[in-house]
Amino acid sequence: MSATERLIDRLVAEAAPVRRLRPPVLRALLWLCVVAALGAAAVLLFADLAVFAHRAADAKLRLELVGTLLTGVAAVVAAFELSLPDRRSGWALLPVPPLLLWVASSGYACYRHWVIVGSGGWELGESAHCFRFILLVSLPLGVSLWLLLRRARPLAPARVATVGGLGVAALAAFLLQFFHPFDVTVMDLAIHAVAVGIVVGVASLGSRFARAG
Repeated sequence: MSATERLIDRLVAEAAPVRRLRPPVLRALLWLCVVAALGAAAVLLFADLAVFAHRAADAKLRLELVGTLLTGVAAVVAAFELSLPDRRSGWALLPVPPLLLWVASSGYACYRHWVIVGSGGWELGESAHCFRFILLVSLPLGVSLWLLLRRARPLAPARVATVGGLGVAALAAFLLQFFHPFDVTVMDLAIHAVAVGIVVGVASLGSRFARAG
């Protein structure tokens, strides 16, 4: 009996049945529902909804909120799809359109604020708090998402982690708007971009180290 035949016989005799994972979209929606419930609780308990309602009267902010939320949702769904070995790499492009909407609407808000305020838009101000908020919220979301995605044993974990990191950072940035009592400044946009970049970079590097280990 050859080594291959012995291996097959051993697998037949000892291998335990594998529980099939739920469809990726369903798993993504379940995770998003839990995040939505926790985020809603935090907003109701700690956010100044009157201030947010006043800011949300601006169509520009509503457009920015839509772009941010859709970026997060699309990236999370794409990460779950990409975690399966038979999925096309094109899923990584799913969050690109809403990401462009998010960047464009935020950029316009910064430009408008810069025209009105001038050099004051370059002051650090409350931007440091925004930076910490995005990183601190992204940490538990990223860990929980990673634990779910790794169950699928993705063949390209770095790509999955990068897309998932974008989704987590976008959801954190969306939640930030409920605690953000002022329009986005030039410094805000720069700080948000740095925070999102750090989350995506850490997720990608973490997946590489985990695979190497």
